[in-house]
Amino acid sequence: MTSSSALPAHAGRHCHNVVNPFHSTHYFSPDLPAEMAELGVEDRSASYFAARGAAMGAVGPGTITATFYNFSHALVSRHVPHVWTVVTPEDVLAARLRASDTTLRRLLGDEALESAEMAEAAKLALNAAEGCTRHARPLFAAHADLPVPDAPHLAYWHAATLLREHRGDGHLMALLDAELDGLEALVTHNASGRGMSYLGVMKTRGWSQEEWTAAQERLRERGLLDAEGELTGAGVQLRKDLEHTTDRLDRAPYEHLGAEGVARLTELAAKFTTTAMEAGAFPAAMFGK
Repeated sequence: MTSSSALPAHAGRHCHNVVNPFHSTHYFSPDLPAEMAELGVEDRSASYFAARGAAMGAVGPGTITATFYNFSHALVSRHVPHVWTVVTPEDVLAARLRASDTTLRRLLGDEALESAEMAEAAKLALNAAEGCTRHARPLFAAHADLPVPDAPHLAYWHAATLLREHRGDGHLMALLDAELDGLEALVTHNASGRGMSYLGVMKTRGWSQEEWTAAQERLRERGLLDAEGELTGAGVQLRKDLEHTTDRLDRAPYEHLGAEGVARLTELAAKFTTTAMEAGAFPAAMFGK
């Protein structure tokens, strides 16, 4: 299904913003670390690196750092490649799918998962993903090689994963073009009030206070942060430009789906994401400033 009708401004971004959380629920769920612990992986960082990276195979720390972008390489290297001596990528992928299933059942309930609306969301999101491109998009391309699960809610979760990683790969191109390293990207996103909180960054990304302060100073020298650590006018504009560039690089799946399909997917995705958030899918302390 394609459509020649023009998409409204930022329609793809708005759709992504409500589809992506459906994928992300399992990262904040107790079910993923529980599944990974059953396989012998008890560290949460190791669990995350393995779960998100498994589609690429038993890759080394350099590949994880490159494709995840905003994690300290020192943190990644503490867990990769050692994690692959404990589990195989195939076992991790199966555990990730099980964790997503149990997480979504708890957050949304069986009735929502088995609804006609869920099946419709899966069909629309998979259709959109057909418009994605593999070149220069390692995380998307790796996940695109995985089979689509049979259950509608897991098919939708898989499609949400594809759309998330396609946009994410493009976003990294935009960050690199803006000459922001991984930590500088985190600092500017945090300063915008829309990214992961300082506490969340320090807890999960492996950076030290000294490294955070040094990144802030580099950004001040570029005129992007002020003395209080807030974005300057130039910094605000840079974040806007990053999103516009990401939108441009990510327009293909939404153009493929067409305006009517994007509007309907956005409507359905917003409903499911709202329910998940109201059920406590995401810890508030991890986001904002």
